[in-house]
Amino acid sequence: MRRRLGAAVTDGFFLGAAKGAGLLPVASPRFHKVTVEKNIPYRRTGREAHTLDVYRPRDGSGPLPIVLYLHGGGFRFMSKDTHWLFGLIYARRGYLVVNVNYHLAPEHPFPGAVEDVSAAWQWLVENAARLGGDLSRVVVAGESAGANLAASLTLMTHQRRDESYARDAYGTGVTAKAVVAACGLFEVSNPERFRAHHTFFRDRIEEVTDAYLHGVTLRDRRTLELADPVVALEGLTQLDRPLPPFFLPCGTWDLLMGDTQRMVKALHRLGSTRSEAREYPRGPHAFHAFVVTPQALRCWKDTFTFLSANV
Repeated sequence: MRRRLGAAVTDGFFLGAAKGAGLLPVASPRFHKVTVEKNIPYRRTGREAHTLDVYRPRDGSGPLPIVLYLHGGGFRFMSKDTHWLFGLIYARRGYLVVNVNYHLAPEHPFPGAVEDVSAAWQWLVENAARLGGDLSRVVVAGESAGANLAASLTLMTHQRRDESYARDAYGTGVTAKAVVAACGLFEVSNPERFRAHHTFFRDRIEEVTDAYLHGVTLRDRRTLELADPVVALEGLTQLDRPLPPFFLPCGTWDLLMGDTQRMVKALHRLGSTRSEAREYPRGPHAFHAFVVTPQALRCWKDTFTFLSANV
């Protein structure tokens, strides 16, 4: 009962905030000189989970740098429609943005979301030129669960693996120029590491594990590597393709700060020395979504400074 109540409060807050913000005049793409093409299928299943939206700067010219955006929500709620703000933010800075839906847990547990992300990547590779995007300047971005998926996609495109969907992603031959992975949950299978934290926040992590890894054998570490990308990277000595630089922002009030710190250490050890972890004082989880706060404004400034130097 406690966990269900906590989930209802958390889900309601984030969904309500996204819906309410979307009603404001400033949320209109036209206000930001951005156009949006919605609900494009990237898998021919007829399912809403297999659609994406494309955001374009209205005045953009020439092949544009691309952002493939993967929304957060604990792998079990939220969508591209709740994350319209991220599409606008990147597009108004000159990026072609592909904002992706994917199957949600617990109805579709791991590796459902990872399979979908691989399919979205393949769709992007096949369609980038038609969309006016530059495949040599692709950014993979996401927050929370989306940061996990961004890291897992990067692992699939940089390391040969046995899974068919991972082979397909690697087989495109295309890799990201940079990754923005904000406040990421980079190890899903081990909620026990949060035992010392407040019950409310510990419950939220356990919900993610229970939903996303429903039916998965936790003893099979190889199977779980794409659910726990930081563990996978910590266990490697080299990759088949050099890793791109990661920008890893996280608030100091975020329970997941430890995952960000582990990730940047693993990336540096594997040669991605331009990867940066940035800590934002008193920033809670997903603080950068509340774009009027000083921490969020600083985070977005740092994000685009990083991208300008690396893309």
